[in-house]
Amino acid sequence: MTLIFCGNDYKYELEGVMKLFIPAARFRHIYTDDNTTDAAGDDFVLISESEKDGAAELAVKADYLGKQTQRVRSLPPGDGSDRELVLSKLLYEAMSELTGIRPKWGVMTGVRPVKRVNRYIAEGYDKETMRELFEREYYCTPEKFDIAYRTAQVQSRIMPTVGERSFSLYVSIPFCPTRCSYCSFISQTIGSGKKLIPLYIDNLCREIRYTGELAARLGLSLDTVYFGGGTPTSFEAEQLARIMGTVSESFDMSRVREYTVEAGRADTITREKLAAIKENGCSRISVNPQTLNNSVLEVIGRRHTAEQFFSAFELARELGFEHINTDIIAGLPTDTPESFASTVDGLIDLGPENITVHTLSIKRAADLNFAGNKSEVLTSPAGVMVDHAAKRLTEAGYQPYYLYRQKNMLENLENIGWSKPGEESLYNIFIMEEIQTILAVGAGASTKLVDLEGGRLERIFNYKHPLEYNKHFDLMIDKKKEIVDFYAEKE
Repeated sequence: MTLIFCGNDYKYELEGVMKLFIPAARFRHIYTDDNTTDAAGDDFVLISESEKDGAAELAVKADYLGKQTQRVRSLPPGDGSDRELVLSKLLYEAMSELTGIRPKWGVMTGVRPVKRVNRYIAEGYDKETMRELFEREYYCTPEKFDIAYRTAQVQSRIMPTVGERSFSLYVSIPFCPTRCSYCSFISQTIGSGKKLIPLYIDNLCREIRYTGELAARLGLSLDTVYFGGGTPTSFEAEQLARIMGTVSESFDMSRVREYTVEAGRADTITREKLAAIKENGCSRISVNPQTLNNSVLEVIGRRHTAEQFFSAFELARELGFEHINTDIIAGLPTDTPESFASTVDGLIDLGPENITVHTLSIKRAADLNFAGNKSEVLTSPAGVMVDHAAKRLTEAGYQPYYLYRQKNMLENLENIGWSKPGEESLYNIFIMEEIQTILAVGAGASTKLVDLEGGRLERIFNYKHPLEYNKHFDLMIDKKKEIVDFYAEKE
Protein backbone atom coordinates (compact mmCIF):
# COMPACT_ATOMS: atom_id res chain seq x y z
CA MET A 1 0.00 0.00 0.00
CA THR A 2 1.32 3.42 -1.02
CA LEU A 3 0.44 6.66 0.73
CA ILE A 4 0.84 9.76 -1.47
CA PHE A 5 0.97 13.16 0.22
CA CYS A 6 0.35 16.16 -1.99
CA GLY A 7 0.68 19.61 -0.44
CA ASN A 8 1.00 18.27 3.10
CA ASP A 9 3.17 16.02 5.26
CA TYR A 10 0.67 14.60 7.76
CA LYS A 11 2.40 11.22 7.60
CA TYR A 12 2.22 10.19 11.25
CA GLU A 13 -1.47 10.83 11.88
CA LEU A 14 -2.76 9.69 8.48
CA GLU A 15 -0.73 6.50 8.57
CA GLY A 16 -2.22 5.90 12.01
CA VAL A 17 -5.71 6.15 10.53
CA MET A 18 -4.75 3.72 7.76
CA LYS A 19 -3.61 1.18 10.35
CA LEU A 20 -7.11 1.18 11.78
CA PHE A 21 -8.15 -0.59 8.58
CA ILE A 22 -4.95 -2.41 7.60
CA PRO A 23 -3.12 -3.27 10.86
CA ALA A 24 0.51 -4.38 11.01
CA ALA A 25 1.06 -3.23 7.41
CA ARG A 26 4.09 -1.55 5.89
CA PHE A 27 3.40 1.57 3.84
CA ARG A 28 5.39 3.19 1.08
CA HIS A 29 5.38 7.01 1.16
CA ILE A 30 5.51 9.42 -1.75
CA TYR A 31 5.60 13.22 -1.39
CA THR A 32 4.63 15.21 -4.48
CA ASP A 33 3.53 18.64 -5.62
CA ASP A 34 0.91 17.34 -8.01
CA ASN A 35 -1.86 14.77 -7.85
CA THR A 36 -0.20 12.13 -10.00
CA THR A 37 -0.58 8.50 -8.93
CA ASP A 38 1.53 6.98 -11.74
CA ALA A 39 4.18 5.61 -9.36
CA ALA A 40 1.73 4.31 -6.78
CA GLY A 41 1.14 0.74 -7.91
CA ASP A 42 -2.09 -1.17 -7.40
CA ASP A 43 -3.20 -0.05 -3.93
CA PHE A 44 -2.81 3.58 -2.92
CA VAL A 45 -4.30 6.52 -1.09
CA LEU A 46 -3.75 10.07 -2.35
CA ILE A 47 -4.09 12.69 0.39
CA SER A 48 -4.05 16.21 -1.00
CA GLU A 49 -4.30 19.76 0.33
CA SER A 50 -4.37 22.81 -1.92
CA GLU A 51 -5.29 26.50 -1.66
CA LYS A 52 -6.70 29.05 -4.07
CA ASP A 53 -7.76 32.60 -3.23
CA GLY A 54 -7.56 31.81 0.46
CA ALA A 55 -9.90 28.80 0.21
CA ALA A 56 -8.62 25.29 0.89
CA GLU A 57 -9.57 22.04 -0.80
CA LEU A 58 -8.87 18.83 1.07
CA ALA A 59 -9.27 15.52 -0.73
CA VAL A 60 -8.68 11.80 -0.31
CA LYS A 61 -8.66 9.39 -3.24
CA ALA A 62 -8.38 5.70 -2.38
CA ASP A 63 -7.80 2.66 -4.58
CA TYR A 64 -7.77 -0.58 -2.57
CA LEU A 65 -8.24 -4.19 -3.65
CA GLY A 66 -9.69 -3.13 -6.98
CA LYS A 67 -12.22 -0.69 -5.50
CA GLN A 68 -12.05 3.10 -5.69
CA THR A 69 -13.62 6.01 -3.86
CA GLN A 70 -12.87 9.62 -2.98
CA ARG A 71 -13.88 12.30 -0.51
CA VAL A 72 -13.53 16.09 -0.90
CA ARG A 73 -14.12 18.99 1.49
CA SER A 74 -13.71 22.69 0.73
CA LEU A 75 -12.89 25.16 3.48
CA PRO A 76 -13.74 28.86 2.91
CA PRO A 77 -11.17 31.60 3.51
CA GLY A 78 -10.47 32.10 7.19
CA ASP A 79 -11.86 28.71 8.23
CA GLY A 80 -9.93 27.62 11.33
CA SER A 81 -10.63 23.91 11.05
CA ASP A 82 -7.84 21.51 11.94
CA ARG A 83 -6.89 20.37 8.44
CA GLU A 84 -5.10 17.27 9.67
CA LEU A 85 -8.26 16.20 11.50
CA VAL A 86 -10.44 16.96 8.46
CA LEU A 87 -8.20 14.82 6.24
CA SER A 88 -8.22 12.07 8.86
CA LYS A 89 -12.03 12.03 8.77
CA LEU A 90 -12.09 11.98 4.97
CA LEU A 91 -9.65 9.07 4.96
CA TYR A 92 -11.71 7.29 7.62
CA GLU A 93 -14.87 7.66 5.51
CA ALA A 94 -13.14 6.46 2.35
CA MET A 95 -11.55 3.38 3.93
CA SER A 96 -14.76 2.53 5.79
CA GLU A 97 -16.56 2.44 2.45
CA LEU A 98 -13.91 0.26 0.80
CA THR A 99 -13.40 -2.21 3.68
CA GLY A 100 -16.75 -2.25 5.46
CA ILE A 101 -14.85 -1.62 8.71
CA ARG A 102 -15.89 1.19 11.04
CA PRO A 103 -13.51 1.34 14.03
CA LYS A 104 -15.33 2.21 17.24
CA TRP A 105 -12.84 4.84 18.42
CA GLY A 106 -13.23 6.67 15.12
CA VAL A 107 -10.21 8.72 14.05
CA MET A 108 -8.80 8.81 17.57
CA THR A 109 -5.42 7.15 17.06
CA GLY A 110 -3.79 8.40 20.25
CA VAL A 111 -2.74 6.20 23.15
CA ARG A 112 -4.67 8.09 25.85
CA PRO A 113 -8.31 8.91 24.99
CA VAL A 114 -9.19 9.35 28.68
CA LYS A 115 -6.71 12.20 28.87
CA ARG A 116 -8.86 14.01 26.31
CA VAL A 117 -11.97 13.41 28.45
CA ASN A 118 -10.20 14.71 31.55
CA ARG A 119 -9.20 17.85 29.65
CA TYR A 120 -12.78 18.52 28.54
CA ILE A 121 -14.05 17.95 32.09
CA ALA A 122 -11.50 20.50 33.36
CA GLU A 123 -12.78 22.97 30.75
CA GLY A 124 -16.33 22.62 32.10
CA TYR A 125 -17.98 20.42 29.46
CA ASP A 126 -20.89 18.28 30.66
CA LYS A 127 -21.19 14.61 29.76
CA GLU A 128 -23.75 14.96 26.96
CA THR A 129 -21.86 17.80 25.30
CA MET A 130 -18.70 15.69 25.38
CA ARG A 131 -20.50 12.66 23.97
CA GLU A 132 -21.81 14.70 21.03
CA LEU A 133 -18.36 16.25 20.50
CA PHE A 134 -16.64 12.85 20.44
CA GLU A 135 -19.15 11.52 17.92
CA ARG A 136 -19.16 14.58 15.64
CA GLU A 137 -15.49 15.50 15.67
CA TYR A 138 -13.84 12.11 16.07
CA TYR A 139 -16.48 9.60 14.88
CA CYS A 140 -16.17 7.88 18.26
CA THR A 141 -19.08 5.58 19.14
CA PRO A 142 -21.19 6.30 22.24
CA GLU A 143 -20.10 3.01 23.87
CA LYS A 144 -16.40 3.89 23.66
CA PHE A 145 -17.01 7.41 24.90
CA ASP A 146 -18.96 5.94 27.83
CA ILE A 147 -16.10 3.64 28.89
CA ALA A 148 -13.63 6.54 28.63
CA TYR A 149 -15.97 8.78 30.67
CA ARG A 150 -16.49 6.10 33.34
CA THR A 151 -12.72 5.74 33.60
CA ALA A 152 -12.28 9.49 33.98
CA GLN A 153 -14.89 9.56 36.75
CA VAL A 154 -12.96 6.97 38.77
CA GLN A 155 -9.72 8.86 38.21
CA SER A 156 -11.28 12.15 39.35
CA ARG A 157 -10.98 11.21 43.03
CA ILE A 158 -7.41 9.88 42.70
CA MET A 159 -5.63 12.40 40.47
CA PRO A 160 -5.94 15.32 42.96
CA THR A 161 -3.99 13.27 45.54
CA VAL A 162 -0.73 13.62 43.57
CA GLY A 163 1.73 15.76 45.50
CA GLU A 164 3.55 18.57 43.68
CA ARG A 165 7.02 17.15 44.44
CA SER A 166 6.03 13.48 44.35
CA PHE A 167 7.28 10.88 41.91
CA SER A 168 7.02 7.19 41.12
CA LEU A 169 9.94 4.81 40.66
CA TYR A 170 9.91 2.25 37.83
CA VAL A 171 12.40 -0.64 37.99
CA SER A 172 12.91 -2.62 34.78
CA ILE A 173 13.73 -6.35 34.85
CA PRO A 174 13.81 -7.10 31.09
CA PHE A 175 14.20 -10.88 31.32
CA CYS A 176 11.66 -13.67 30.78
CA PRO A 177 11.79 -17.47 31.01
CA THR A 178 10.67 -17.71 27.36
CA ARG A 179 9.35 -15.26 24.79
CA CYS A 180 5.58 -15.23 24.20
CA SER A 181 4.57 -15.19 20.53
CA TYR A 182 2.68 -11.88 20.80
CA CYS A 183 5.44 -10.02 22.67
CA SER A 184 7.49 -7.20 21.17
CA PHE A 185 9.03 -5.87 24.39
CA ILE A 186 12.79 -5.52 24.58
CA SER A 187 13.51 -8.48 26.82
CA GLN A 188 15.80 -11.47 26.90
CA THR A 189 15.13 -15.04 27.87
CA ILE A 190 16.90 -16.15 31.02
CA GLY A 191 18.72 -18.79 29.00
CA SER A 192 20.19 -16.44 26.38
CA GLY A 193 20.87 -13.61 28.83
CA LYS A 194 22.18 -15.59 31.78
CA LYS A 195 25.73 -14.27 31.46
CA LEU A 196 24.47 -10.67 31.48
CA ILE A 197 22.48 -10.92 34.69
CA PRO A 198 25.18 -10.55 37.41
CA LEU A 199 26.57 -7.33 35.89
CA TYR A 200 23.05 -6.16 35.06
CA ILE A 201 22.03 -6.44 38.71
CA ASP A 202 25.23 -4.67 39.85
CA ASN A 203 24.55 -1.79 37.46
CA LEU A 204 20.84 -1.67 38.26
CA CYS A 205 21.63 -1.28 41.95
CA ARG A 206 24.18 1.44 41.11
CA GLU A 207 21.55 3.29 39.08
CA ILE A 208 18.98 2.93 41.87
CA ARG A 209 21.41 4.44 44.39
CA TYR A 210 22.33 7.30 42.05
CA THR A 211 18.67 8.04 41.32
CA GLY A 212 17.95 8.03 45.05
CA GLU A 213 20.70 10.62 45.57
CA LEU A 214 19.20 12.82 42.85
CA ALA A 215 15.71 12.55 44.32
CA ALA A 216 16.97 13.51 47.79
CA ARG A 217 18.98 16.45 46.42
CA LEU A 218 15.91 17.73 44.56
CA GLY A 219 13.56 17.28 47.52
CA LEU A 220 11.34 14.79 45.70
CA SER A 221 8.99 12.47 47.59
CA LEU A 222 8.59 8.81 46.52
CA ASP A 223 4.92 7.93 46.09
CA THR A 224 4.75 4.55 44.31
CA VAL A 225 7.19 1.83 43.23
CA TYR A 226 6.63 -0.47 40.24
CA PHE A 227 8.81 -3.43 39.18
CA GLY A 228 8.02 -4.36 35.58
CA GLY A 229 9.60 -6.29 32.76
CA GLY A 230 9.93 -8.69 31.22
CA THR A 231 9.09 -10.88 34.16
CA PRO A 232 10.76 -9.74 37.40
CA THR A 233 10.24 -13.16 38.99
CA SER A 234 12.55 -14.60 36.34
CA PHE A 235 15.24 -13.60 38.86
CA GLU A 236 15.96 -15.70 41.92
CA ALA A 237 14.63 -14.77 45.36
CA GLU A 238 18.07 -13.59 46.52
CA GLN A 239 18.48 -11.39 43.45
CA LEU A 240 15.05 -9.81 43.89
CA ALA A 241 15.75 -9.22 47.59
CA ARG A 242 19.02 -7.49 46.74
CA ILE A 243 17.40 -5.13 44.23
CA MET A 244 14.42 -4.37 46.45
CA GLY A 245 16.73 -3.88 49.42
CA THR A 246 18.72 -1.34 47.40
CA VAL A 247 15.49 0.56 46.71
CA SER A 248 14.68 0.68 50.43
CA GLU A 249 18.20 1.83 51.29
CA SER A 250 18.27 4.49 48.58
CA PHE A 251 14.90 6.20 49.01
CA ASP A 252 12.74 7.49 51.84
CA MET A 253 9.98 4.87 51.83
CA SER A 254 7.90 6.47 54.58
CA ARG A 255 5.39 8.07 52.17
CA VAL A 256 5.10 5.22 49.66
CA ARG A 257 1.43 4.49 49.04
CA GLU A 258 1.81 1.56 46.65
CA TYR A 259 4.54 -0.96 45.83
CA THR A 260 3.93 -3.29 42.88
CA VAL A 261 5.94 -6.19 41.50
CA GLU A 262 4.83 -7.95 38.33
CA ALA A 263 5.21 -11.56 39.36
CA GLY A 264 3.80 -12.31 35.93
CA ARG A 265 4.07 -15.87 34.76
CA ALA A 266 3.05 -18.72 37.00
CA ASP A 267 6.04 -20.81 35.91
CA THR A 268 8.38 -18.28 37.58
CA ILE A 269 6.55 -18.00 40.91
CA THR A 270 7.79 -19.83 43.99
CA ARG A 271 7.13 -19.52 47.70
CA GLU A 272 10.68 -18.22 48.23
CA LYS A 273 10.31 -15.47 45.62
CA LEU A 274 6.93 -14.30 46.89
CA ALA A 275 8.22 -14.31 50.47
CA ALA A 276 11.22 -12.19 49.45
CA ILE A 277 8.97 -9.76 47.59
CA LYS A 278 6.59 -9.49 50.54
CA GLU A 279 9.36 -9.06 53.13
CA ASN A 280 10.92 -6.24 51.12
CA GLY A 281 7.85 -4.02 51.15
CA CYS A 282 5.73 -5.00 48.13
CA SER A 283 2.00 -4.49 48.68
CA ARG A 284 0.65 -5.40 45.22
CA ILE A 285 1.56 -8.05 42.65
CA SER A 286 0.43 -9.17 39.23
CA VAL A 287 -0.08 -12.86 38.47
CA ASN A 288 -0.99 -12.99 34.80
CA PRO A 289 -2.63 -16.00 33.14
CA GLN A 290 -3.46 -14.21 29.81
CA THR A 291 -6.01 -17.01 29.30
CA LEU A 292 -7.33 -19.96 31.31
CA ASN A 293 -7.42 -22.12 28.17
CA ASN A 294 -4.43 -24.49 28.22
CA SER A 295 -4.43 -25.07 24.48
CA VAL A 296 -4.24 -21.31 23.84
CA LEU A 297 -1.42 -20.98 26.39
CA GLU A 298 0.52 -23.59 24.45
CA VAL A 299 -0.05 -21.82 21.12
CA ILE A 300 1.26 -18.47 22.42
CA GLY A 301 4.33 -19.99 24.06
CA ARG A 302 3.34 -19.58 27.72
CA ARG A 303 4.99 -22.59 29.32
CA HIS A 304 2.58 -22.93 32.18
CA THR A 305 -0.96 -24.18 32.63
CA ALA A 306 -4.12 -22.62 34.02
CA GLU A 307 -3.77 -24.96 36.99
CA GLN A 308 -0.32 -23.51 37.73
CA PHE A 309 -1.81 -20.02 37.62
CA PHE A 310 -4.47 -20.95 40.18
CA SER A 311 -1.81 -22.50 42.42
CA ALA A 312 0.37 -19.36 42.19
CA PHE A 313 -2.60 -17.13 42.97
CA GLU A 314 -3.53 -19.26 45.97
CA LEU A 315 0.08 -19.16 47.19
CA ALA A 316 0.11 -15.36 46.95
CA ARG A 317 -3.04 -15.15 49.04
CA GLU A 318 -1.58 -17.59 51.57
CA LEU A 319 1.47 -15.35 51.96
CA GLY A 320 -0.69 -12.31 52.65
CA PHE A 321 -0.94 -10.44 49.36
CA GLU A 322 -4.22 -8.53 49.55
CA HIS A 323 -3.87 -6.64 46.26
CA ILE A 324 -3.48 -8.87 43.20
CA ASN A 325 -3.88 -8.00 39.52
CA THR A 326 -4.48 -10.55 36.76
CA ASP A 327 -3.96 -9.80 33.05
CA ILE A 328 -5.87 -11.43 30.20
CA ILE A 329 -5.73 -10.82 26.44
CA ALA A 330 -8.65 -10.71 24.01
CA GLY A 331 -7.96 -11.97 20.50
CA LEU A 332 -5.25 -14.56 21.15
CA PRO A 333 -4.79 -17.11 18.33
CA THR A 334 -7.18 -20.10 18.55
CA ASP A 335 -9.14 -18.49 21.40
CA THR A 336 -12.92 -18.24 20.94
CA PRO A 337 -15.58 -15.97 22.45
CA GLU A 338 -16.79 -18.93 24.52
CA SER A 339 -13.31 -19.76 25.81
CA PHE A 340 -12.58 -16.10 26.55
CA ALA A 341 -15.89 -15.77 28.40
CA SER A 342 -14.90 -18.77 30.50
CA THR A 343 -11.61 -17.04 31.36
CA VAL A 344 -13.41 -13.87 32.44
CA ASP A 345 -15.91 -15.81 34.53
CA GLY A 346 -13.12 -17.88 36.10
CA LEU A 347 -11.24 -14.78 37.20
CA ILE A 348 -14.37 -13.10 38.57
CA ASP A 349 -15.00 -16.21 40.66
CA LEU A 350 -11.39 -16.02 41.91
CA GLY A 351 -11.89 -12.40 42.96
CA PRO A 352 -8.61 -10.56 42.28
CA GLU A 353 -8.66 -6.87 43.15
CA ASN A 354 -7.71 -5.88 39.59
CA ILE A 355 -8.42 -7.56 36.25
CA THR A 356 -6.70 -5.96 33.26
CA VAL A 357 -8.25 -6.80 29.89
CA HIS A 358 -5.79 -6.28 27.04
CA THR A 359 -6.56 -6.50 23.34
CA LEU A 360 -3.98 -8.30 21.23
CA SER A 361 -1.69 -5.93 19.38
CA ILE A 362 0.15 -7.33 16.36
CA LYS A 363 3.64 -5.84 16.53
CA ARG A 364 6.26 -6.22 13.81
CA ALA A 365 8.84 -7.45 16.32
CA ALA A 366 6.55 -10.18 17.67
CA ASP A 367 6.90 -13.77 16.50
CA LEU A 368 3.14 -13.88 15.97
CA ASN A 369 3.43 -11.28 13.22
CA PHE A 370 5.37 -13.78 11.15
CA ALA A 371 3.33 -16.84 12.03
CA GLY A 372 1.29 -18.76 9.50
CA ASN A 373 -1.94 -17.98 11.39
CA LYS A 374 -1.58 -14.19 11.14
CA SER A 375 -4.67 -13.80 8.91
CA GLU A 376 -6.67 -15.86 11.40
CA VAL A 377 -5.53 -13.60 14.25
CA LEU A 378 -6.43 -10.42 12.37
CA THR A 379 -10.01 -11.67 11.90
CA SER A 380 -10.50 -12.89 15.48
CA PRO A 381 -13.64 -11.67 17.29
CA ALA A 382 -11.74 -9.51 19.77
CA GLY A 383 -14.52 -6.93 19.86
CA VAL A 384 -17.06 -9.49 21.03
CA MET A 385 -14.63 -10.61 23.73
CA VAL A 386 -13.92 -7.08 24.98
CA ASP A 387 -17.64 -6.23 25.06
CA HIS A 388 -18.39 -9.39 27.06
CA ALA A 389 -15.62 -8.61 29.54
CA ALA A 390 -16.93 -5.07 30.07
CA LYS A 391 -20.46 -6.35 30.67
CA ARG A 392 -19.48 -9.14 33.07
CA LEU A 393 -16.95 -7.10 35.02
CA THR A 394 -19.43 -4.25 35.45
CA GLU A 395 -22.06 -6.73 36.68
CA ALA A 396 -19.53 -8.14 39.15
CA GLY A 397 -18.85 -4.70 40.64
CA TYR A 398 -15.56 -3.89 38.91
CA GLN A 399 -15.04 -0.45 37.42
CA PRO A 400 -12.65 0.83 34.73
CA TYR A 401 -9.87 2.95 36.19
CA TYR A 402 -7.26 3.28 33.43
CA LEU A 403 -7.40 2.83 29.70
CA TYR A 404 -4.85 3.03 26.92
CA ARG A 405 -4.41 1.98 23.34
CA GLN A 406 -1.55 0.69 21.21
CA LYS A 407 -0.76 0.63 17.53
CA ASN A 408 -2.04 -2.32 15.51
CA MET A 409 -4.59 -3.41 18.09
CA LEU A 410 -7.23 -5.76 16.78
CA GLU A 411 -10.38 -3.86 15.74
CA ASN A 412 -8.80 -0.60 16.97
CA LEU A 413 -9.75 -1.52 20.53
CA GLU A 414 -8.09 -0.82 23.88
CA ASN A 415 -6.59 -2.11 27.12
CA ILE A 416 -8.63 -1.46 30.27
CA GLY A 417 -7.69 -1.92 33.89
CA TRP A 418 -10.71 -2.93 35.96
CA SER A 419 -10.73 -2.80 39.75
CA LYS A 420 -12.91 -3.31 42.73
CA PRO A 421 -13.84 0.10 44.20
CA GLY A 422 -10.92 1.55 46.11
CA GLU A 423 -8.43 -1.00 44.74
CA GLU A 424 -7.16 1.01 41.77
CA SER A 425 -3.43 0.98 40.96
CA LEU A 426 -2.16 4.50 41.50
CA TYR A 427 0.93 3.97 39.32
CA ASN A 428 -1.13 2.86 36.32
CA ILE A 429 -3.27 5.99 36.50
CA PHE A 430 -0.32 8.32 36.99
CA ILE A 431 1.71 6.99 34.07
CA MET A 432 -1.21 6.78 31.65
CA GLU A 433 -2.56 10.25 32.41
CA GLU A 434 0.96 11.73 32.63
CA ILE A 435 0.32 13.66 35.83
CA GLN A 436 3.35 12.59 37.86
CA THR A 437 7.08 12.28 37.23
CA ILE A 438 8.27 8.70 36.74
CA LEU A 439 11.96 8.12 37.48
CA ALA A 440 12.88 4.90 35.70
CA VAL A 441 15.89 2.61 36.13
CA GLY A 442 17.09 -0.42 34.21
CA ALA A 443 17.39 -1.44 30.57
CA GLY A 444 14.53 -0.24 28.39
CA ALA A 445 13.26 2.10 31.10
CA SER A 446 12.00 5.57 30.20
CA THR A 447 12.05 8.42 32.72
CA LYS A 448 9.12 10.78 32.27
CA LEU A 449 9.49 14.25 33.78
CA VAL A 450 6.21 16.09 34.32
CA ASP A 451 5.63 19.78 35.03
CA LEU A 452 1.86 20.27 34.98
CA GLU A 453 1.96 23.99 35.76
CA GLY A 454 4.51 24.71 33.05
CA GLY A 455 2.90 22.31 30.57
CA ARG A 456 6.16 20.43 30.07
CA LEU A 457 6.77 16.73 29.64
CA GLU A 458 10.26 15.41 28.89
CA ARG A 459 11.62 11.89 28.54
CA ILE A 460 15.02 10.35 29.20
CA PHE A 461 15.54 6.94 27.64
CA ASN A 462 17.85 4.27 29.00
CA TYR A 463 19.58 1.87 26.64
CA LYS A 464 17.06 -0.75 25.56
CA HIS A 465 18.98 -4.01 25.62
CA PRO A 466 20.69 -5.37 28.76
CA LEU A 467 23.92 -5.78 26.76
CA GLU A 468 23.89 -2.10 25.73
CA TYR A 469 22.86 -1.07 29.24
CA ASN A 470 25.87 -2.83 30.72
CA LYS A 471 28.28 -1.67 28.05
CA HIS A 472 27.34 2.02 28.09
CA PHE A 473 26.27 2.32 31.72
CA ASP A 474 28.42 5.35 32.61
CA LEU A 475 27.20 7.29 29.57
CA MET A 476 23.62 6.55 30.55
CA ILE A 477 24.18 7.73 34.11
CA ASP A 478 25.50 11.01 32.76
CA LYS A 479 22.18 11.57 30.97
CA LYS A 480 20.38 11.56 34.30
CA LYS A 481 21.80 15.02 34.92
CA GLU A 482 18.91 16.13 32.70
CA ILE A 483 16.63 15.42 35.69
CA VAL A 484 18.42 18.10 37.69
CA ASP A 485 18.26 20.52 34.74
CA PHE A 486 14.50 19.90 34.38
CA TYR A 487 13.75 20.76 38.01
CA ALA A 488 16.11 23.73 37.95
CA GLU A 489 14.17 25.14 35.00
CA LYS A 490 10.89 24.33 36.75
CA GLU A 491 11.96 26.41 39.76
